[in-house]
Amino acid sequence: MPLHVRSIAVSIAVICFFSVAVIGWVSGLSPFTCCRRAVAAAVLAYIAAALAVKAINAILISAMITKQINQQKKEYSGGGEN
Repeated sequence: MPLHVRSIAVSIAVICFFSVAVIGWVSGLSPFTCCRRAVAAAVLAYIAAALAVKAINAILISAMITKQINQQKKEYSGGGEN
């Protein structure tokens, strides 16, 4: 079953946003600088997470297709006559 790209990517982006904002705040940066860096990090995290989840989905779908093909080959070759 394929994963939901948008929900996973948004969750990772939100976590990244708050992580970078807190790190900036603890470091003593101005709120505007923290906000800009956190937004930039969230956008990059969203893009990276979306690409990663799409790659994982492609691998999962390929594995499911291969499994179905192997099952059909086994049925047609007479493997089910035990």
